[in-house]
Amino acid sequence: MTPDIDGPRGLLLALFDAAIAAAHPRLCLPAHLPEPPASGRLIVLAAGKAAASMSEVASAHYRAGGFNRIEGLAVARHGYGGAVEGIEVVEAGHPVPDEAGIAATARTLALAQSAGPDDLVLVLLSGGGSANWIAPAGALTLAEKQGLTRALLRSGADIGEINTLRKHLSRIKGGRLAAACQPARLWTLAISDVPHDDPSVIASGPTVPDPTTLADALAVVRRRGITLPPSAAALLADPASESPKPGDPAFRGAEYRIVARPADMISALVRDAAAAGYEPIVLGGDLEGEARDVAAQHAAQALALKRAGRRAAIISGGELTVTMRGQGRGGPNQEYALALAIALAGEPGISAMAGDTDGTDGGAGSASDPAGAIVDETTLARAEAAGLDAAGCLAANDSTTFFEKTGDLVVPGPTRTNVNDCRIILVD
Repeated sequence: MTPDIDGPRGLLLALFDAAIAAAHPRLCLPAHLPEPPASGRLIVLAAGKAAASMSEVASAHYRAGGFNRIEGLAVARHGYGGAVEGIEVVEAGHPVPDEAGIAATARTLALAQSAGPDDLVLVLLSGGGSANWIAPAGALTLAEKQGLTRALLRSGADIGEINTLRKHLSRIKGGRLAAACQPARLWTLAISDVPHDDPSVIASGPTVPDPTTLADALAVVRRRGITLPPSAAALLADPASESPKPGDPAFRGAEYRIVARPADMISALVRDAAAAGYEPIVLGGDLEGEARDVAAQHAAQALALKRAGRRAAIISGGELTVTMRGQGRGGPNQEYALALAIALAGEPGISAMAGDTDGTDGGAGSASDPAGAIVDETTLARAEAAGLDAAGCLAANDSTTFFEKTGDLVVPGPTRTNVNDCRIILVD
């Protein structure tokens, strides 16, 4: 038995497409682009999963207006690149950084430091920028930074905790890029992929003051049980490693705007779900927590709506986490979907989709990794027929294997934007 792609499943996929479209740079970026400099260069520095698409929109916008003094460098996740006139695009590792990211970040800092008082530095940020712009401080090596990243991801640390540590081990994060751009004018446009749209968390806040401290970074290490290499321990023990704070001259006159955020995705979902005849139940765009725990809460809410006879769409965003206990494959959206299917226990009339709007969820860093999965009343029965143990897969954090075998993976490929998780539960 194979899943039916029509009906609720077709609607779920259409809603996911609408969520992605609402946050794509071609829609959200042009209105926020600043006027080009009167006499100097426009230096575009971009990082993240939307780095190439944001740079493409910006380059086309300025060239259409007759401005051609553009140069720059965009660093995107592997598979998320593309040709951009006047701006070089480099693909680098995510979520674990790589040598390509190291080399491209060194060149990014050199470009920033070349900027003069007549130049405008336009920084374009999106989710994934923390891994793409990688410039370890002190004696910290790439291998050590990769090990720390893997340990943080396995520990269940949230994005704020991960970035707190990153910012105190870097030469570009936590406001340090802004310092490198002096004395040029600095303008940052960002697509938010983080709960509460905190600029200091988006791509680890390279152009804004950092409110976190060395003590905060050490607290994350203790709380998550992370073993630090000596080079990282030395950096966190050195007061000189503290990041720039509010009031630092590096931020004087700098402009920062968020051009798309999870709330825009939520608005598109509400609009289209209502048009399809569903009562939107919005849980917010900033949800955090362990994926399986949040799934259990949402399943209970869906079952209550079903008992009440309401035709509803439960909509949420945010960034869930997974604490790795097994050795399986998956990501927060797939684990949420598997836990949701188990909690719903095949209840008729309820279907759901969870997917990351960047097009990939967990995985090994490939652009062809799944974004999430769809579940419905037939999921567990089809899994049982295929010899799958749903509870066992969940215990092993092996949601990808589960959904591969049931045919329920959502694999859109790179979307070249990112406003984080998109979750929809349809109750008929």
